Amino acid sequence: MYKVLVTDTISDSGLKSLIDHPHFLVDQQPGLQSKQICEVIGKYDALIVRSQTQVTEEIIQHGDRLRVIARAGVGVDNIDINAATRKGIIVVNAPGANTIAATEHTLALMLSLVRNIPSAHLLTSEGKWERNSFKGIELYKKTLGIIGMGKIGTEVAKRAKSFGMHILGYDPYLTEERANKLGIVKASLELIAAESDIITLHTPLTGETKGLVNDDYLSRTKSGVRIINCARGGIIDEKALHRALQSGQVAGAALDVFEKEPYIDPELLQHPHIIVTPHLAASTVEAQEKVAEEVSDEIIEIFETQTIRHAVNMPQISGEAHRKIQPYLQLGGQIGQLAVQLLKQAPDKIDINYYGELADEDTDLLTRTTIKGLLSYHFAESVNLINVFHLLKEQGVPYTVQKNATNKGFANYMELTLSKDNEIASVGATVLNGYGARIVKMNHYRVDVRPESFLLYIKHQDIPGMIGKVGSILGEYQINIGTMQVGRTSMGGEAVMILTLDKKIEGDVIQALKSIKGLEDAQLLELNTSEASMKLVSF
Repeated sequence: MYKVLVTDTISDSGLKSLIDHPHFLVDQQPGLQSKQICEVIGKYDALIVRSQTQVTEEIIQHGDRLRVIARAGVGVDNIDINAATRKGIIVVNAPGANTIAATEHTLALMLSLVRNIPSAHLLTSEGKWERNSFKGIELYKKTLGIIGMGKIGTEVAKRAKSFGMHILGYDPYLTEERANKLGIVKASLELIAAESDIITLHTPLTGETKGLVNDDYLSRTKSGVRIINCARGGIIDEKALHRALQSGQVAGAALDVFEKEPYIDPELLQHPHIIVTPHLAASTVEAQEKVAEEVSDEIIEIFETQTIRHAVNMPQISGEAHRKIQPYLQLGGQIGQLAVQLLKQAPDKIDINYYGELADEDTDLLTRTTIKGLLSYHFAESVNLINVFHLLKEQGVPYTVQKNATNKGFANYMELTLSKDNEIASVGATVLNGYGARIVKMNHYRVDVRPESFLLYIKHQDIPGMIGKVGSILGEYQINIGTMQVGRTSMGGEAVMILTLDKKIEGDVIQALKSIKGLEDAQLLELNTSEASMKLVSF
């Protein structure tokens, strides 16, 4: 039974899949304060929040069982992502569920702003008929600058075009081709400032976008510009906006979000040329149900099938890309396990190489799986795909990833090399059509070994009778051999023997093997061959 804590108000209909699921117990306690959450979070496996709950590092540190933090919405700036990542906790959101609601709220604010609807309503409701006081402007043929061309920005652009507006769009990932398809102009922030009659913000709050609209930016805007923010508080420097409203550089502004909420500064709230709403962009019945449904379904998938779709601290990978690298995910973890055991100590340098068709794929997830495999030897269950890079950085171990289209004799090939002082351990592997995963290189030796739970790695001199002597000792201890592979660099020189065994061998067997003349080393290598290790997320 997985326990889920919900600390903000979320509709029961949206949480229905979780509430009705026999493996989940949902505890709804909206309004809990930070201290109260710290006191209870230790007994929950997942936490669902909206924007009210601030998921701090302190809360995360108290979450000893916590594996998932879900934001029923898009923005996750109320969650300490770094602290969650360090603790190996997945942070997920619902990136598309409130797109339409936020889009329509943006258009509602835009129309209200240019036609002075709130102030006109207020005076008219008081019995004052002052038509000449509320002369507005038309959207037709006006230039709209959209900063952030993600899902919401794109939907705003589509609807603004129906008003006959000229659209300028800025986004670091907006291409000319996509802009042309949307019928908009790809623009710089400077061009948007210089030419836009209205600017609307739809970008996440990041280190780069915090305070983006400041005194300097506002000074470069068209005189009399109007500004809308339904994205995240903090993108606009609110003091700078107030100064620009006072000077007339900004003719009006409509804000749904603020840097600190609830916002109480009357200087801005009561300005005659501003419209404010209390973070309502996603507040529709449909949107609230959809975001809750989306995170509920994702939590079930994570715990039941150990797959994810919308983690913000995990690499996003398309279904097609995942299909291509899927056969290598388990293999990557296994070569990590093998290499660290061959090195016999923690590495101080990691090198991963991808060859052939693998070099053309997004291999971030595969790299995580490989490094998780080697780190699990020392960190056991405390390492997972979420915190793997953090743990590596914490230990001060650098890693490199190189890609080469050369096929190395295989359509796809991956090789992991670990170093420590003057010691090196290297393992290469591939997946052969019709034959499955194969270890094809161990240190300097070419081999062909199927990954099994127990591998016996023997380093010896290439002399007659060695195979027979090893087989005899294993027979004496009732150890059955599955397969045997021999590799050597030169006739009569150093060689290796790799045997797959049906069961684990103990230390006395190893000592007996080491007593063979000419046998330099014998080592049992253990691998995780369970199907669970092939899944995207393994707790």
